[in-house]
Amino acid sequence: MKIKLKLYITGKTSRSQKAISNLQDICSEELKDNYLLQIIDVLEQPQLAEDEKILATPTLIKELPPPLRRIIGDLSNTEKVLLGLDLQHIK
Repeated sequence: MKIKLKLYITGKTSRSQKAISNLQDICSEELKDNYLLQIIDVLEQPQLAEDEKILATPTLIKELPPPLRRIIGDLSNTEKVLLGLDLQHIK
């Protein structure tokens, strides 16, 4: 089962770009080819953000494998991201 991640961002802000870059680094270095990543701009798809009850961006959601996990921030600390997503055992 692949790890399914959704990253909610707001436009092309520096904070959004930093979160995308950090997450791509984490995925390529730690998760290899074992993930699916969807990046959602809440300005372009506000209904998806509302459905997921996104209150702040960037927000990263791990949907699979369960349990669902959420992390808010620029994802600059790899260890905290893996721990927060309950993926520290992947390393």
